[in-house]
Amino acid sequence: MNYLKIGKASDLRGNDRKLYRALEIFPGFLSWATLLVLAVLSYFKPVWVAYFIIAFDVYWLLLVVYLGVHLLVSYRRLRQNEKIDWKKKCEELPSTFPRNKEMIGRETSVPRRAFGCSPEESAGAGTPLATAGARWQEIIHLIILPTYNESLDVIKLSFEGLVNDGYPTDKMIVVLAVEERGGKKALDNAKEIEREYGDKFKRFLITVHPDGIEGELKGKGANQAWAAREVKRKIIDPLNLDYDKILVSVFDIDTVVYPGYFYCLSYKFLTVKNPYRASYQPVPVYHNNIWQAPFFARVAASSNTFWQMMQQIRQEKLATYSSHSMTWRALVDIGFWATNMVSEDSRIFWHCFLRYGGDYRVEPLYFPVSMDVCMDEKVSRTAKNLYKQQRRWGWGVENLPYLMFNAIKNWKNFNKPGVRWKVISRVLNQVYGFHSWATNAIIIGVIGWLPLILGGDRFNATVLSGNLPIVTRYLMTAAMFGLVLSAIVSTFLLPDRPKKYGFGKMVAMVSQWLILPLSIIVFGAVPAIDAQTRLMLGKYMGFWVTPKKR
Repeated sequence: MNYLKIGKASDLRGNDRKLYRALEIFPGFLSWATLLVLAVLSYFKPVWVAYFIIAFDVYWLLLVVYLGVHLLVSYRRLRQNEKIDWKKKCEELPSTFPRNKEMIGRETSVPRRAFGCSPEESAGAGTPLATAGARWQEIIHLIILPTYNESLDVIKLSFEGLVNDGYPTDKMIVVLAVEERGGKKALDNAKEIEREYGDKFKRFLITVHPDGIEGELKGKGANQAWAAREVKRKIIDPLNLDYDKILVSVFDIDTVVYPGYFYCLSYKFLTVKNPYRASYQPVPVYHNNIWQAPFFARVAASSNTFWQMMQQIRQEKLATYSSHSMTWRALVDIGFWATNMVSEDSRIFWHCFLRYGGDYRVEPLYFPVSMDVCMDEKVSRTAKNLYKQQRRWGWGVENLPYLMFNAIKNWKNFNKPGVRWKVISRVLNQVYGFHSWATNAIIIGVIGWLPLILGGDRFNATVLSGNLPIVTRYLMTAAMFGLVLSAIVSTFLLPDRPKKYGFGKMVAMVSQWLILPLSIIVFGAVPAIDAQTRLMLGKYMGFWVTPKKR
């Protein structure tokens, strides 16, 4: 059985199913056990918990400083990369294409042909890539944009970004992937986009993902996989395009690339070591409607941006997220995106990581793409939608049992030096990440007060009971460094203020960060533990599409 195609425990049988189910239970059990044990001990052993809280507050302060340094470094690199002339850097590259280690000594599965040339002009057709000269202009960028029920304005803005990127659009194949369940309106929008933008690219294709395919989850992954197979069947294979010279960017439909993105991506691909064993991750900044969205939605969106920026520094922890890019070769090797997963954006990285025996990574681009802040017509609906969005992101925990299960089943295949430790490190990083997401803010904001509330006279009579609030206050005041830094960096990242907004709006943009301590509980820890609890109980989530309102 191909364990890399597993979506959940019910896809397995016998002992495999029991093992996978136990691994699904593990993240939620660990989070709940942490919180419940601390709560119970706050009554029976309040002194123990008080010492733990002080130690945890010190850890939190050090973590805030550590992450703050990473945020500043990432911000600096982001700004530097925005100023670089990536086209010029591409033109300065030597005319040698990177080696695909798997292709050395054999040919690809399709005839080799220089892009844009006829068979007669491609004298090197059939030549192994390792010896064939090539330039950056030979890269074809395949852009897949899955859409469900988004408005025409949202889709148009994304296409304007592609046209205005500056990269030759005759080197772009663009696929607008429509859901059949989106109805006539979705198809009409796609045809309107085709009329306005279809002739601007090398090829433009509308695909319609049928509804109700057995075994598929109604979500973005299934739509993307259908679109990729269609473009392979209708464009890539008929034109004999070289798989090794195609880069795939799969973008959420609200993604607007900053000018120079595809030059930056091309340069990165052509200069990193072993580029076919990597995905390429930009930094998502939620600027499309940042000035219109409610303050709490802006804080949650900016917090996610900062987290992704910090992850770019810590490459050993980085996985693909939302809009990203990868090679067509790798995508074909693994059989495209999972069609039975909610979190297909990160699953594809773990699939590649396991498929290539741990020899796969994410290369940070330190380059932004702009997306939408969660927003609806009413503040109450925005809050509800934001919670659902955060819970869906928290559902990425479904990849943890997948990673652990496949690591166990394929342990003997991780036999290269250092690979087993890399796998163990990845598993531990994921366990720590999801556990801290669900528990850290609650430990600080709620559990920290329980010894005073539940400890009774036994605890309140001790010197520690009087010192606990004082020590906690001092440590948390010092940790406000992170809040101040967030306000500063978010202000520097902001796009130009629209003329209809006055200076008071800018003041609100800065002061909104005062709600961060509450936000990381309500729109961070709670939806995360909600998702883990659902997985623990086997109540699997479907894919919830975040409404795009402007």
